[in-house]
Amino acid sequence: MIADLCKKMLGKSLWLFHTNCGACNGCDIEVIDVLTPYYDVERFGMKLVGSPRHADALVVTGSVSRQVAPALRRLYEATPDPKVVIAVGTCAVGGNIWFDTYNILGGADKVVPVTVYIPGCPPRPEAIIYGAALALGMVPKKVKPQHEQHVPRGFDLDAYIAKWQDTPVVAR
Repeated sequence: MIADLCKKMLGKSLWLFHTNCGACNGCDIEVIDVLTPYYDVERFGMKLVGSPRHADALVVTGSVSRQVAPALRRLYEATPDPKVVIAVGTCAVGGNIWFDTYNILGGADKVVPVTVYIPGCPPRPEAIIYGAALALGMVPKKVKPQHEQHVPRGFDLDAYIAKWQDTPVVAR
């Protein structure tokens, strides 16, 4: 259903807004590598934009920490509908080795609904292109997702995010 909706609404172009939630920059380098002339995803209509208000998709890298969760939720809400969220890298997919630490909530799916998961540490540029093509509905999906809950017991994620909902983001 999501693939049909994306195919209808987005056509053949996908404007991406990239956000780093605390990654080591390995995935970020691979995302930027996809935009170089060697891979040239702009021929598919994919383009990196500077504002989530202009984007069709959010590209999330890194494990989501408690400090970043409210800002990521605001980014998601600032992106116009229909929107696609692409989790790039093992950290964004499930938290990687930090999934059970005190300050990490886990992957991006703990805060925003993720449409496409691209695992790897870091994922190859070809995998990122495949994931973006999957979001556009240009290629078939090969596996189904498995979800696990890694939020610590007693931690109410929705209440935590709601507490920070009206707090302005400080830009320095």
